[in-house]
Amino acid sequence: MPIAPEAPPAAKPVSAVPRPLSPHLQVYRPQLTSVLSITHRATGVALAAGTLVLVWWLVAAATGPEQFAVAQGFLGSWLGLLLLLGWSWSLFYHLCNGIRHLFWDAGKGFELKAAYASGWAVVLGSVVLTVVAWLWGFA
Repeated sequence: MPIAPEAPPAAKPVSAVPRPLSPHLQVYRPQLTSVLSITHRATGVALAAGTLVLVWWLVAAATGPEQFAVAQGFLGSWLGLLLLLGWSWSLFYHLCNGIRHLFWDAGKGFELKAAYASGWAVVLGSVVLTVVAWLWGFA
């Protein structure tokens, strides 16, 4: 004779206070490492968009002087220069953070103090490299 299955356990009482899922944005405090990770992804997207602008500029140069003048006019405008500044910072940030990740791949820099130090070094290094590149470009 088959044995009857046991009844499922009674449901646990639900708390009277609804609890948010963790980590909830209203209680979660972003840390440097999480901000740098999100920024690394965003700069990757910016690099892809900047590459499309570079392709547009190259195609305009190959097409003729009129199209090239349009591309140069846009990239020389305040909006174009702002986009180029953001793209160049994205390039240097992604480069510096990529080097940081290479060290992590080698098993180095996982200690909390080292992770924060390398994170700030990435931010500072990307800003310094961007400023140097723009000063050199306009020299």
